[in-house]
Amino acid sequence: MQFEFTEEQLMIRQAARDFAQTELKPGVIERDEHQKFPAEQIKKLGELGFLGMMVSPQYGGSGMDAISYVLVMEELSKVDASASVVVSVNNSLVCYGLEKYGSEAQKQKYLVPLAKGEVIGAFCLSEPEAGSDATSQRTTAIDMGDYYLVNGTKNWITNGNSASTYIVMAQTDASKKHHGINALIMEKGMEGFTIGPKENKMGIRGSDTHSLMFTDVKVPKENRIGDEGFGFKFAMSTLEGGRIGIAAQALGIASGAYELAVQYAKERKAFGKTIADLQAIQFKLADMATEIEAARLLCLKAAWLKDHGKSYTQAGSMAKLFASEVAMRTTVEAVQIHGGYGFVKEYHVERLMRDAKITQIYEGTSEIQRIVISRGVLK
Repeated sequence: MQFEFTEEQLMIRQAARDFAQTELKPGVIERDEHQKFPAEQIKKLGELGFLGMMVSPQYGGSGMDAISYVLVMEELSKVDASASVVVSVNNSLVCYGLEKYGSEAQKQKYLVPLAKGEVIGAFCLSEPEAGSDATSQRTTAIDMGDYYLVNGTKNWITNGNSASTYIVMAQTDASKKHHGINALIMEKGMEGFTIGPKENKMGIRGSDTHSLMFTDVKVPKENRIGDEGFGFKFAMSTLEGGRIGIAAQALGIASGAYELAVQYAKERKAFGKTIADLQAIQFKLADMATEIEAARLLCLKAAWLKDHGKSYTQAGSMAKLFASEVAMRTTVEAVQIHGGYGFVKEYHVERLMRDAKITQIYEGTSEIQRIVISRGVLK
């Protein structure tokens, strides 16, 4: 067991920390307030190589490991989860799937610009009636010979309007159920591809979340990822890696709130001393620190397993389940420690509390993670 990071990993973490403080923190409250997508900041993250972190350099990526990815996600998420979710989706759900399962032509055309951060991608699985039950795809892709004719609607799509490349799951043969689903690469601007209005969300308000509508969209056959009917397996495989990213996001939200709570407790005075001298506050901070460290170790274990080519399905689900629940508990306590100040926007913790909630929902709810974990335990 090795509990030390390499020099390169420490440098990557420091670069992400510096970026979060200098580029993300200024304006983060305003972006949250006005639901403003952090386009300028995402562009800079791309230039730093953070949007294709784990992609091989031959396809324009940085060639980093999953441990580094967790470190970067934690640091960015301490400050701005709306920006970090773009990093997570582009890396885990879009670049990973294209590099692992895409054809060489698909990699050259789509993966290279995505990994370089020249464009960003979106992963389109959820529908109005297919959230946790991802097998119930109503979006159809009718085989027309040399192309598919796609019709349907996708919901809750991160990067919905800002993406250029979309990986869309659609049902081609309903009689085969989930074995009849295909993963298709679609491009913004295709005829019949419409983007709905931005969702007005409780948290991660800077993130670009939209519904997508497809009306007789022609998608060339060469844009199908893998063999006919591979789509559902593709989606589940990419989501396994995505859970590590969201677990690390939840970890970052928790540790960001914790750091603000510690700082505030040392400054705020009550009853003639700082509130950090009060045992009630000390015990809260002790519990927060312990749970955050446990969540961090779960995230790093899942990333280590991925880096070493071992199965990380259960570890990723454990990390995502625990870290997301720690994020909720920690942010609620951080608001409590701040008292009335925690209830106002300028102290950041109320935003972190709102941002934390989605980590228990997207890329597999906490309930779905418990199903995955229990299945592994009982196997």
